[in-house]
Amino acid sequence: MADIAAEIEEGGLKRTLKDLFAGGAGGIAQVLLGQPFDIVKVRLQTTTQYPSALAAARTIYAQEGALAFYKGTLTPLIGIGACVSVQFGAFHEARRRFEARNASLNPLDAGLSYGQYYAAGAFAGVANSVISGPIEHVRIRLQTQPHGAGRLYSGPLDCVRKLSAHEGVLRGLYRGEAVTVLREAQAYGMWFMSFEYMMNADAARNKIERKEIPSWKIAFYGGLAGEALWLGSYPFDVVKSKMQSDGFGEGMKYKGMRDCFRQTYRAEGLRGFWKGIAPTLLRAMPVSAGTFAVVEMTMRAISS
Repeated sequence: MADIAAEIEEGGLKRTLKDLFAGGAGGIAQVLLGQPFDIVKVRLQTTTQYPSALAAARTIYAQEGALAFYKGTLTPLIGIGACVSVQFGAFHEARRRFEARNASLNPLDAGLSYGQYYAAGAFAGVANSVISGPIEHVRIRLQTQPHGAGRLYSGPLDCVRKLSAHEGVLRGLYRGEAVTVLREAQAYGMWFMSFEYMMNADAARNKIERKEIPSWKIAFYGGLAGEALWLGSYPFDVVKSKMQSDGFGEGMKYKGMRDCFRQTYRAEGLRGFWKGIAPTLLRAMPVSAGTFAVVEMTMRAISS
């Protein structure tokens, strides 16, 4: 039993580096595919001036031009690559730990239960939240600031500097971190668990190894996993966006996460926690499909 556990652990650092590299490649693909959808989602979550996602997209294009759909892209392009790298690295590290533990208990079956897949994904989300919290805060501030002469921030670094100057790094730049941790844990627990379930079911159904599953199926399962991610965590994301676009000092509307949940429910009911879900789900399919496809193909390439 010890030999099996040791075999799972062997080469762990090398595999982790591969996971981090593949995740970074997937993260770049994720940003380039998803940023236009994301700005529409954030505008719908944080304002009431748009009656629908299509109206928001049309207004943004008419008033701010096509490049407005990539507002704040530099920050996530650098940061989300790091985030997805951390997500996959942390997930596979946790998975290997579970495999080693399972092998020590049952040498004939070191496979993970789906509860363990969820736990490994949740761990990846919590690890990721340290990076994603401030990155998404900066992106949301840039996406929701007035257009033209009323701009509040000249760019990502200026935004970081001004947010940190309000109440320090933890209360300024890291505003909304508690709800970010909750969202990330739930979102990535659902994301990885659903993807692994579909991949394992396909391999078992067709009596093939995982590496034999074609890329189009990987993309399809990845896309479905993206839908599961958002359906399982969207209310947390709405609260996070509201808190991270809120004012400071006398202009602050929400005292904290619980107050934001309470005010959203009082003002908008349960529907308020699902504003912007349509463009989010529309975005999730290609973004998540691209992420998993790029990560899986990259892993196969560097492992061959």
